[in-house]
Amino acid sequence: MDFILSFAFLFWPALFFFLFFVRQVNQYERGVKFMFGRFHMLVEPGWRIVLPIVQSMTKVDIRIKAVDVPYQDAITKDNVSCKINAVIYYRVADAGKAVLEVENFWNAVSQLAQTTMRNVVGELTLDELLSDRDQASARIKELVGSHTTSWGIEVQSVELKDIQLPEDMVRTIAKQAEAERERRAVIINSEGEIAAAENLRKAAEVLASNPAALHLRTLNSINDISSDQSNTVVFAVPVEVLKAFEAFSKK
Repeated sequence: MDFILSFAFLFWPALFFFLFFVRQVNQYERGVKFMFGRFHMLVEPGWRIVLPIVQSMTKVDIRIKAVDVPYQDAITKDNVSCKINAVIYYRVADAGKAVLEVENFWNAVSQLAQTTMRNVVGELTLDELLSDRDQASARIKELVGSHTTSWGIEVQSVELKDIQLPEDMVRTIAKQAEAERERRAVIINSEGEIAAAENLRKAAEVLASNPAALHLRTLNSINDISSDQSNTVVFAVPVEVLKAFEAFSKK
């Protein structure tokens, strides 16, 4: 009985001490400890003693966070309106600054990213924005990171997710792309015709240099045509053959 009373006498004060004086900081967190309302120290993961009234502690999650930046109406450098959204990845590098230097740092980062994104879009033309998203993302990361460093926030990366254009602009871009493809097709076709004409010219020169070669080519063509009996073939007799018959007639 005395043992039970002794155990109860020790258990309840220990439980009271644990509940009211001990705080747990997880591995992915850091604690910012205050004493009499002033910053005291950064607290590492584990069980830490926090004296009520005298001390207080704010826990900060230091894991990488992904913040979806909502669609923003922006105007490009060449006066084209568009809607753009992005995702920003950041982490708390200094828990003390994140608590002391800015209120609700997660909201501050989101608001800063929205404003910066509109400004960066205004520095780029539509073609630059569509063809080189990495340039816009790097610029947004640079500007946001330059402001958040003093808050103890480290920006990991910024990625543009989507760019929405007006319907008339989409149709105009589609027409431009179609015209460009047609232009390339005409150029390729004309280059092929030039190459074919050049090869024919060379073949004609070779055949003209040797009359026997022309006759052999003629006989070869007749042989190819003879394999198909469904067509009527009109064959032009070479001038040389006619001249030969003319010479026989004069004799």
